[in-house]
Amino acid sequence: MSERSAPGRGSGAPHPDAGLEAATKNEVQHLPSDSPVRFVTPDGELAPRAERNGYEFPSEKLLLSAYRAMVVGRRFNTEATALTKMGRLAVYPSSRGQEACQVGGVVVLDERDWLFPTYRDTVALISRGIDPVEALGLLRGDWHCGYDPMATRTAPQCTPLATHMPHAVGLAYAARRRGEDLVAMVYVGDGGTSEGDFHEALNFAAVFNAPVVFLVQNNRYAISVPLSRQSAAPSLAHKGVGYGIRSEQVDGNDAVAVVSVLSDAVAFARTGRGPVLVEAHTYRMDAHTNADPVGRYRDASEAEEWIERDPMTRLEAYLSAAGVLTDSDIKAANDAAEDFATGMRPQLNANPEVHPLEIFDYVFAEPTPQLREQRSQLEAELAQEA
Repeated sequence: MSERSAPGRGSGAPHPDAGLEAATKNEVQHLPSDSPVRFVTPDGELAPRAERNGYEFPSEKLLLSAYRAMVVGRRFNTEATALTKMGRLAVYPSSRGQEACQVGGVVVLDERDWLFPTYRDTVALISRGIDPVEALGLLRGDWHCGYDPMATRTAPQCTPLATHMPHAVGLAYAARRRGEDLVAMVYVGDGGTSEGDFHEALNFAAVFNAPVVFLVQNNRYAISVPLSRQSAAPSLAHKGVGYGIRSEQVDGNDAVAVVSVLSDAVAFARTGRGPVLVEAHTYRMDAHTNADPVGRYRDASEAEEWIERDPMTRLEAYLSAAGVLTDSDIKAANDAAEDFATGMRPQLNANPEVHPLEIFDYVFAEPTPQLREQRSQLEAELAQEA
């Protein structure tokens, strides 16, 4: 049990009994920390203990695992961006600079847990072991999803903002009703917190005590709209408080803090004490997508400032100074990342074999009359062309 959860946030046997839920909710402190939880400074040095706000230090094993995954994720971002310029990907929303969030949310999950990602969370997918070519299937435009959601316990990447959140809550609540102790981790951006689905999901999760962790990656922009034009709340974490959800904010470029806070949140949700919302303060170093003229709405000097808070160099500096990471380990991680990129390149340079009619498959278990009509029209056009 973490020191964070011990006083009034301790573990308890999961039980769907409403009376227990009410008692538990009354014990929970909902307000987030006054400032984002932080363990490591941008220079890679330990921050004052008070900034941890009672959260436990993650194990070295977990941090090394996160570091290696972040190195691969950074290389993956570079390679996928290059593939858009070669015309091999239709679009790619890079998560460069957000690797601590991408990886941190995955390394704290078990195989039984579910992940509900957005279109920007491909690095989270490969960190979960999903084949990179399958992970890019949606963005390549050759398949609905690209991987098996049931086998990987990873929902399809969601492009409409926040529409995946009620799905995550419903799945988690249903699993709890069946006596399963899985947790659903939902990724959403700052722009998604302005959507109706976000609020409906939070309300349902709070009322029915669903075991869900909402990870809000606040990267400062909803495409070109800055955070100041999106919300007047003290923090996005405060949005969870209004629904009776325990909420927290964390330095999203401090991998140690992200892993610690999310580990605690997952343990809290798994023990039946209800959902948790975590706002990770981070920054989107690249453009929204390869089609976004980022220079029209933000100054280049802004991104330069955030490069100094790079989550990769920050974690590497800390682990090296702590004697946990050697130069040999760093080289091995970079070599593995290069091998990863080299391995995915020829597969993505090959032209996929797809049939136009497949676009209608797997949309619904029972196709609607409109889908049948559209399929018939396309089938007739293809026959005419042949």
